[in-house]
Amino acid sequence: MFSALMKAFGQLGDPRIRKVLLLSLGLTLLGYVALVAGLSALATVIQATGIDLLDTAIDWLAGTAVMFVALLFFPALVTLISSFFLEEVADAVDARHYPALPSPRKSPLIETLVSSIKFTLVMVLLNIVVIPLYFIPGIGLFLFYGLNGYLLSREYLELVAHRRMVPKEAKGLRSRYQGRLWILGAATAFLTTIPILNLLAPIIGTAAMVHMVESLRRKDAVSKGV
Repeated sequence: MFSALMKAFGQLGDPRIRKVLLLSLGLTLLGYVALVAGLSALATVIQATGIDLLDTAIDWLAGTAVMFVALLFFPALVTLISSFFLEEVADAVDARHYPALPSPRKSPLIETLVSSIKFTLVMVLLNIVVIPLYFIPGIGLFLFYGLNGYLLSREYLELVAHRRMVPKEAKGLRSRYQGRLWILGAATAFLTTIPILNLLAPIIGTAAMVHMVESLRRKDAVSKGV
């Protein structure tokens, strides 16, 4: 897992990945500003009571809630926007590290769109459901990284594995190596909570998953004597 992450970080200077990074970075920042602005406007609508002290307290609480909610859903926002460019990241990793592999299957735009929206909705809904648990000391962070690590590992595995494997094979790979894949997903989820690095998280997660999947495929081939 660490080797996969180091290789992913080491390729950030690749022109193809840098192009994806700049494009997704710009769109993500615009999306984040829109999210904060929308939440702030909603908070403003519900906070006017006409009582100065109460309005001040509501204003402070609303501001805190806006930043918390925006931060909570930042991984989903980054993942949604970046998902349209991640195949280019996987192709760049293939070109540098696995040039002998056959050309991967290209996902149609509509398939990528449906998959990305579906994943984002699941991620948002599950995080909303467990929001109260995030405030429990000692459990909140573990739950956040655990839940989002699982979701991200599954999403990136499917993105990468389905390029050269049928869904049944990809599911089998996930079943056999669920622990390793979850750790990589949790590491990616951790990156989403670190300023600056959170903007790189989907690219790093995808590139690292390419290395992880190829490593696991080779491991399976050796175990089968292929």
